[in-house]
Amino acid sequence: MTAQIAYLGDPTLHFWLTRSVARAVDVSLSEAMAQGLLSARAYADMVTNCRQCPNVSRCEAWLAENGAGAPQVPEHCANCSILNALAERLAP
Repeated sequence: MTAQIAYLGDPTLHFWLTRSVARAVDVSLSEAMAQGLLSARAYADMVTNCRQCPNVSRCEAWLAENGAGAPQVPEHCANCSILNALAERLAP
């Protein structure tokens, strides 16, 4: 059997990318945790998903254009499903 090693991106970069994409759709991950909508494990999994994603440059370009506000997270984001769901639940 052959083991396959997957490269994970820089944890600090992907932590901030995850938070920045969330903020672009007006989601505070800290607030989501405080309201019981996001567990610490789910948050950690989101950062790991981001670290495995091959679309970092697309994400950075999207943030450059949409960092001040966007209606939803793009489908190329590894966390689009959870972030868009949180945006709906946390919407005023």
